[in-house]
Amino acid sequence: MSPRIVFCIVLLCGMAGPAHRSLAAEPGVPAYSLDEVLAAALAHSPTMAGAEGLVKQSHGQQLTAGAYPNPSVSGTAGRGAIRDPSTGTRITERTVTVEQPLEWTGKRQARQDAANAGAAGASAALEETRLALSADVKIAFYSVLFAQRDADLSAQNVSLVEEVLRTVKARVAAGEATSFDTMKAGVEVQKARKEVARTQNTLLVAKARLNTLTAGSLGNQFSIQGDFLAPRHELDIEQLTAKAFEQHPTMRRAAKLAEQADHTVRYERESRMPNVSVQGSYHREAGDESLTAGLSVPLPLWYRRQGEIETALGTKYRADAEQLRAHIELEQAVTQHTQEVRTAQDQLVVFETGLLKQAEQTLTVARTSFRQGAAGLLDVLDAQRVYRQTLLEYAQVRADLSIALVRLERALGAPL
Repeated sequence: MSPRIVFCIVLLCGMAGPAHRSLAAEPGVPAYSLDEVLAAALAHSPTMAGAEGLVKQSHGQQLTAGAYPNPSVSGTAGRGAIRDPSTGTRITERTVTVEQPLEWTGKRQARQDAANAGAAGASAALEETRLALSADVKIAFYSVLFAQRDADLSAQNVSLVEEVLRTVKARVAAGEATSFDTMKAGVEVQKARKEVARTQNTLLVAKARLNTLTAGSLGNQFSIQGDFLAPRHELDIEQLTAKAFEQHPTMRRAAKLAEQADHTVRYERESRMPNVSVQGSYHREAGDESLTAGLSVPLPLWYRRQGEIETALGTKYRADAEQLRAHIELEQAVTQHTQEVRTAQDQLVVFETGLLKQAEQTLTVARTSFRQGAAGLLDVLDAQRVYRQTLLEYAQVRADLSIALVRLERALGAPL
């Protein structure tokens, strides 16, 4: 980076220095870095809790899918006697029956495969939720950082305009300017103070948004510390798209949902074969004792689960369509955010290779000429306005670049 660029960046940070400390580092107010805010969001966000609950639910479904059918035992007992011919024999008659359902192997395997695919999809959904939450937190963090820089520049602008007002008053007292110049400078001071109020309100709103993403764990009074991202990557859309298709949790989740739907269709088709129940019975009555065994087989004569199969097929078609939609949207997102990064990088180069320095030099010349009586008040005010707007636009481009990089990373499913 050239010395001129370094000078401009230091100048921007220097202008924001005193106001930045007053807004972001007040005594007793905690200051959080990006990593600390991310940790708080992941630990306290109800969105993460919901995704973790879905994972636990899928693990329970895996246990259910692997369970064997329970046997059933029934028994009866009562007093009995032989009456014809009468022998006077009396005993406790009893019957005990044990029944064990036997599930077809194909049906059981299909159910387990569907549950395993559902668990893998839930894990991918948890990772997808974590990725989306992290991106939202980063975007909100950089939005707060920009709002903080905007407030700092507004506060610094008030000091500069007030200095112009003092110079104008001194020139009026010396008879070198009119009272009308004092009025115009006073109006600029009022406008600058109104801008401070606006930026303060914007900063409060941005902080509230960030605090909401952490479920209020940052507290009512807090500040942030950090800087914008400034990478210089050469981005290849085709490589990035292929990388996204390979590693993005959304694609894995959609693939597992489609796989689960396939296994569900297979399960419903296997279910047309009814389960067989093995039965054993012991019977004891007056004058008779028996031990029997048998089978119980439902006969699917009238209904062979046509409705369940059709429902499973509909779910499969929807899962396949969702997978295709995720593929298309992911490709579009990678292309869009890659172009946004490129645009922001190009704009950043324009600022750092001359625009910042030119705005600063213009303001310096205008203020010096104004003190020497070679420039009018409007020249100084215009130069001051252009200078502040240039610094603000530079901060906006840096924020846009950081946010575009975050969105691109979310589209890729991993850091660049």
